[in-house]
Amino acid sequence: MSKKYPVRLIKKQRKVLRRMTHGGVISARKLNRARVLLLSDEGCLQGRKTDPEIAAVLGISTVTVARIRRRFVEVGLEATLNEQTRAGRPPQISGLQRAAVTALACAEPPVGYARWSLRLLADKVVELELLEHISHTKVGDILHDNDLKPHLKKQWCLGILTSLFLWHMEDILHLYEQPYDPTRPLICVDERPCQLIGDVLVPLPMAPGKPKREGYQYKRNGVCTIFIAFEPLTGQRIVQVRQQRTKQDYAQFMKYVAETHYPHAETIIVVQDNLNTHNPSSFYEILPPEAAFALASRFEMHYTPTKASWLNMVEIELSILSKQCLDRRIGNIETLEREVLAWVEQRNAQRATVHWQFTKYKARDTFQRFYPIKT
Repeated sequence: MSKKYPVRLIKKQRKVLRRMTHGGVISARKLNRARVLLLSDEGCLQGRKTDPEIAAVLGISTVTVARIRRRFVEVGLEATLNEQTRAGRPPQISGLQRAAVTALACAEPPVGYARWSLRLLADKVVELELLEHISHTKVGDILHDNDLKPHLKKQWCLGILTSLFLWHMEDILHLYEQPYDPTRPLICVDERPCQLIGDVLVPLPMAPGKPKREGYQYKRNGVCTIFIAFEPLTGQRIVQVRQQRTKQDYAQFMKYVAETHYPHAETIIVVQDNLNTHNPSSFYEILPPEAAFALASRFEMHYTPTKASWLNMVEIELSILSKQCLDRRIGNIETLEREVLAWVEQRNAQRATVHWQFTKYKARDTFQRFYPIKT
């Protein structure tokens, strides 16, 4: 019995289909359609097969074979080969169920787990009988649609915004707004502890197709501290690498800054945090009373509010130092000092600075609800 929708290819069509099935990069769906048409071709009696035979050869159903033949007869070769994927079944998860999955992802994870995973969420959804079954990939789709990322977290550091906090904040922001005055230079001071980490095995350098490789094992050779003073209006920074972070180390660094870099300044304005070493009492640890008082008199010290070290511009500079210079293993203090000072020399030559945009007027707008009396 003749087929209801017989396939009769012309020579040109047959040539195109054979080329497709013998080479090139095409989708599996498109390749199957081409093979069905070639095997169904009424004009090629030797290669022609029945629908069950075609289905067996290609591993598809006879219904699919018949549908491809029908589409060829009705709309032609091009439309048959490029038929779009048909819409599947409508989603079986209702909006209410999606909302329940979303709410669960926002809740605390079970005891013993730091955060939700997709598989953990899928199991919990079934356990709570929110759905009879759901795959972890479907859970991932729901979280993606709601822009939820359980594997991520953000941290913030902001002190209690009391009137004292507001005063210290505005004091520092006001300093940042002042023009450059060589007789009253403004510097931002801080320090950063560093671990000295050495390699047990010699690392292998990067090569084409291979990243740099280093051994998992390492040896810890102690710690040291990087002291830094950053002058944002000139783009200059002063750095010392010291063994410790004691009052004596802080005092020695500040003495070095004052005598070596600002010998003619009337007053050196300092912005720093409230660390217990960051005050003139440290000078009395290394100097006689007269000299300690004289050194303290050269500084005008301003302090960031508690938990607001982000107001200190030098924090940005330390972050750049960490990423550009310290993001590796350095095994001894001599190498670390050499590398850090080389980085400092280049940054100073570039006069790289911070473009600070957070003014006291923006602060008043941002934190307006914390001001007891509004303007």
